[in-house]
Order: sequence, then C-alpha cells, then structure tokens
Amino acid sequence: MTETSTDQTKEYKTGGGSAMYILVICTLLYVINYIDRQVFSVVLQPMKVELGLTDTQCGLAQTIFILGMALFSFPVAYMVDRWSRNKTIGIMALLWSLFTFLTGFAKNFTSLIIPRSLVGVGESGFTAGGVAMVSAAYPPEKRARMLGIFNIGIPLGAAIGVIAGGAISASMGWRWAFYIFAIPGVILGIMAFFMRDYKTTTGPGTAGTRVNFGKSIAALFRIRSLVLYFFGYGILCFMTVSVLVWAPALMMRLMNISEATAGMIVGGWALTAIIAAPLGGWLADLWQKKTGKGRLYLPALASVLAAIVLIIMVILKFGPIGVALGFIYGFLSVIGSPALNAVSQDVVPAAHKGLSMGMAVFAAYMFGGAWGPSVVGAISDALGGGANGLLTAFLFTTIAGFIAALLLWLAARTYPADMAKVQQETLIAK
Repeated sequence: MTETSTDQTKEYKTGGGSAMYILVICTLLYVINYIDRQVFSVVLQPMKVELGLTDTQCGLAQTIFILGMALFSFPVAYMVDRWSRNKTIGIMALLWSLFTFLTGFAKNFTSLIIPRSLVGVGESGFTAGGVAMVSAAYPPEKRARMLGIFNIGIPLGAAIGVIAGGAISASMGWRWAFYIFAIPGVILGIMAFFMRDYKTTTGPGTAGTRVNFGKSIAALFRIRSLVLYFFGYGILCFMTVSVLVWAPALMMRLMNISEATAGMIVGGWALTAIIAAPLGGWLADLWQKKTGKGRLYLPALASVLAAIVLIIMVILKFGPIGVALGFIYGFLSVIGSPALNAVSQDVVPAAHKGLSMGMAVFAAYMFGGAWGPSVVGAISDALGGGANGLLTAFLFTTIAGFIAALLLWLAARTYPADMAKVQQETLIAK
C-alpha cells in the first residue's frame, strides 16, 4: 500500500520504520501484560499460606481478575476504534502497572482481589488495541506472520513471569515480584503514545466509520464464522488459562519444591513455546494460501493435540516423562494464537477491528477462561485438595479442548466467504 493524497487525506502507509516501532512496542507490552498475569500463579502457593487462603479463594482471585478484563473489554475496545488506539494502549499500560504494584500490599483476601481486579480492568483492551495496530501496520498477506511475532509476548511473558517471579519470591518474598514487574509497564506505556495511529473518520466507505455501540455489536454477530470463532476461542481458554494459573502450584505439591524451581519448570515450557508463535503465524498464512481456511484449521488441530498431551501428562502424574511432555503442551497451546488473532480482523470491516478483538477477549474469558481457575480450585477442594485434587481437575479441563476444536472447524466453513466481503477497504492516515 503506498501513500497517496485524495481530498486532503492520506492513505495509511503500511510497513517501514513506523510499523516496526508499533510491532516492537506492542510486543514488549504484551510481554509485560503476561508477566503481570503469570507472576500471580508462581507466587500463589506462598501467598496462599501467608494470607490463609483456600484453593477456591485462590482460583476466585484469578477469576475476578479475568472478569475485570472480560467485562471492560467491550467498552475499551469500542474506545480503541472510536477515539485513539495509541493513547488507549498507553493509558491502559500505566493503569495495569499501577495496580500490579498495589497488589504487593495485600493483607487478606479482600485487599488482594481489589487491586487484582483493577489490573484486569487495565489490561482489558490491550489485546484489542495491539492486534488492531499491528494488523493495520502490515499488509493483509503478512498479517498472521506479524501477529505471530506479536504473540511471542504470550510465552515469553509467561516464562519471565514464572521464572523471574519465582526467583524473586524465593529470595525477597512474593510481594517484591509485583513491585518490580510494575516498572517496565510504566516505561513502555509512555512510549506507546508515540506510535503512529490510523484515523477514525465519519465519511462513508472509509475505514473507521462511526457506528453506535449497539449496531457495532449487531454487525459482528451477523458474521456466522465470527460467532462460532468467539465460542470456540472462549471454550479453548477454559483449558489453557486453568493450566497457566495452576501448573506451578501443582508442581510444588507433587514434587515438594520451591516456587523458584516450579517457575523454572513451567517457565521452560513457555520458553519452548516462543518458537510456536512465529512458526504458527507462518504456517497459518501458508495453510491459508492453499485452502482459504488455514487460519482456523491450525488452531483447531492444535487444540485437539494439546488436550491429548495434557491427558497423558495427568495419567503420568507429571513424572519425568510428563514434565517433558509439558514442553509439547506449551508449544501446542500457543501455535494457534496468531491465527486466532488474525481471524478476528479478517472478516470484519475496519470500523470494527478493535471491537472484534475486544469481543474475542470477552469471549475468551466469559465463555471459559474466567471460570477455569475457579472450577479447578473448587474441584480440588471438593476432592480434598493437594496434588491429587488438582490432577483430577486438570483432567476435567481437557474436555474444553475437544469442544473448541469442533467449533473452530465449523467456523472454517463460512470463513472464506465472510473474509471476501471486507477485503477492499482502505485505512486512512491520522
């Protein structure tokens, strides 16, 4: 896409140095986003002991955090489309970093869940804004590949969160993990204000046309493949989020190890998955080119395989072979993420790109991810807690992996036709 001038407007130019700046800042913020999410899981066990919490309360704390993201993902994503993507991202980063810092001052369950829920509110619209910015900065044929780089933030952030967070907790106390990890989010949040944005206009037929909130939501739900995608994405997150939250605590109970050692194990799984994000983006684009459905087929296949691997890990009670399989599980849980992000942008008009990803975030948590940690904690408590209770709860989560794969496969049937309807739109430079 080249820069042109028509009626005092300039077409939004893709690629180049400004696109690279957007990709780097958004990717680093995604890393921080997942550090601040995942550090909670690695300090969960010592925090539980010090604050006198039950497994159900620990799971509920994470559920409330996720609900904060889910419930605010709609209004924030709408603001992303209607106001400013770069400013919204910058403000959100500053807010979630502030409340991450305040989480370290928790004295009981109530003082833990209040700042934790506000971290979720701060993070609520970042994925929508980040995906919209990155996907707009590069041409459509490179979309999944660039989002593959962006999605490196998931495993890298998760790995740093559990490895560094576990080490900080073991040496300085769990509170310091929250204090320290709040700092980089502030720095990157300020840098986000300088990203080049595209314009929200009022002219007909242009990207960013203003439509009221209700009509925008209705427009999304008229896209059949998108609706099936939303449900599939959400149910998949029931499994993946539950494992992310509870895996370090399970390792500590099974092996009687410290949070630092548990963080090294789970962080190792996440580090292996770093290659999955860019590889998944490349494979999705390649499969997409051949079949027109690859961006949904890839995550569907990965979901089935991840569920099977997790079942084997539970059967082996996370012994040496089970721990080794964790590297494969981590790889499979991330490889479909770039494709899933791309689908949310592929089938919607540009005026709804942020809102579409916001709805995907809402679905990811309200249809599965928000409830997974609480359900796992409740099942564990009902079965007497300890390692065996968590193992059984993990086995239960794999059902979601198979259901999600079916829904994504069904979405692929109408996806090419839905995508063809919006391929000719043009973005306008701000």
